[in-house]
Amino acid sequence: MSNFTLTSPDIPAGGSVPAHFEADVFGCGGRNESPVLQWSGAPAGTQSLAVTVFDPDAPTGSGWWHWIVVDLPAATSELKANAGAKGSSTLPAGARQMRNDYGAFAWGGMCPPPGDKPHRYVFTVHALSVARLDIPDDATAAICGFMINANSLAKATFTSTYGRPA
Repeated sequence: MSNFTLTSPDIPAGGSVPAHFEADVFGCGGRNESPVLQWSGAPAGTQSLAVTVFDPDAPTGSGWWHWIVVDLPAATSELKANAGAKGSSTLPAGARQMRNDYGAFAWGGMCPPPGDKPHRYVFTVHALSVARLDIPDDATAAICGFMINANSLAKATFTSTYGRPA
């Protein structure tokens, strides 16, 4: 059994995402800042890590990828506040932010349609068996997800919700 865990001092697991993490597009008025994420207990053999944030409830037929970070060094145990800013200088050397479903190589905050039931946001850190994912810098979210899962040793996750009034 793995002791691989993921937490955030900013977002309560099983609770509600604070409004300032909301996007600043499509009528949403948040600050579009990524939260602090912290993890521990990656299994032996971990060569790199990836972090994903996914909304399975987005009305797209395929969910919505809010953030994908790959090629994090295996020794990494935290992403700092707003590490997901475009061109972030706080990501570890070698880490890559991949294109999210907003089309940005950065964090994309929550922005569910007004009046929808609160959406679930699944935060996951993946322990990978390779030091670097063999994907192009402009890979789609689907390719990223496929390659992350194909090289996964373990993952740690938590889910929180967010909704906007009608």
